Amino acid sequence: MDRRRFLLTSLAGALAAPLAAGAQPATGVSTIGILAIEAFSPIDSFRQRLRELGYVEDKDIRYEYRYAEGRN
Repeated sequence: MDRRRFLLTSLAGALAAPLAAGAQPATGVSTIGILAIEAFSPIDSFRQRLRELGYVEDKDIRYEYRYAEGRN
């Protein structure tokens, strides 16, 4: 029984190993997605706070905006 379990786990590990190698390397610039109901949402205070914490736009972070155009 132990031999079968060892062979089964070894086979499963060998088959799963190529799946873990599919990750892309980090680029260093993180993207923050902002979803707002309207284009005039109060997100400037959020961006100001990130600047105070030392994040630089287009160097450390970038913003991607999406608007629901008033649809909840």
